[in-house]
Amino acid sequence: MPRIFESKDKSGRNIYLTDERWKHINKDHPEVAPYLEEIKETLKNPIKITAYEFDENVKYYYKYFKEREKAKYLLVIVKYLNNYGFIITAYFVRYIK
Repeated sequence: MPRIFESKDKSGRNIYLTDERWKHINKDHPEVAPYLEEIKETLKNPIKITAYEFDENVKYYYKYFKEREKAKYLLVIVKYLNNYGFIITAYFVRYIK
């Protein structure tokens, strides 16, 4: 599957964004479309990483954007398989979970 980018997260693990997932993000969360570089930055330097309570292989990466009106946190959701991550989705939220 074609990849938009591959990067390393804060702990040095590889994470990639596929073309299919980028299309999903643009369709369901169009406000994130101009933030591709910020998605990479969120993975490298998040202000917080939290775990998804129903799947220990899913992590939530957060980055704060003070210039945004309401939902100021970019949330990037990553799933890890065999210590390799792929982005499931990304969108803005008001609060860190």
